[in-house]
Amino acid sequence: MTDGTSERVRPRDRILETAQDMFHKHGIKAVGVDAITEAAGTNKMTLYRHFESKDDLIIECLRATASKAGAMWDAFETEHPGDKLAQLNAWVRKAADMLRADCRGCDMANAAVELSEADHPARRVIKELKEAQRDRLVALCRDAGIGQAELLADTLSLLLEGARVSLQSVGAEGPSAQFVRMAEGLITSFRGAAAR
Repeated sequence: MTDGTSERVRPRDRILETAQDMFHKHGIKAVGVDAITEAAGTNKMTLYRHFESKDDLIIECLRATASKAGAMWDAFETEHPGDKLAQLNAWVRKAADMLRADCRGCDMANAAVELSEADHPARRVIKELKEAQRDRLVALCRDAGIGQAELLADTLSLLLEGARVSLQSVGAEGPSAQFVRMAEGLITSFRGAAAR
């Protein structure tokens, strides 16, 4: 942040944004506190004044990611008021846009893989945030009139996670390129089953 904006952004926000970006690009374990403070144009004392530890910073980064996802859900409701099926289809299109824009995948899933220690404090937060996202997708499926809302939500979630992994391993021309077609087919299939 050497373009003059670092003076206008509060140090805590600068550290958080920098850490999120670096963790996303390079992985949590590959990025140390020294690298974060240098890139954020601050120092370790300032980082530790705002975050008790690197683990605390990781947790705040994950919560910030979840907050952005929450804003995405709110946008679906604003763009398609009262039309839950349109909101569900908007979720599919947004997921596909994110796949095309960034092959690094989900920050929470990546953190869960990296932070393999069962007692790591971020694991509980990841579980809570992923469960909240699942609950929101289940509710949307249910409100869209889909009888097996939980099954569809879980199927769509697993499809998206698989598409993210496929994109990283075989590239954009692999199975992830069919994400929208597969997701829309699933929605149609589940809606058809509910109508019978």
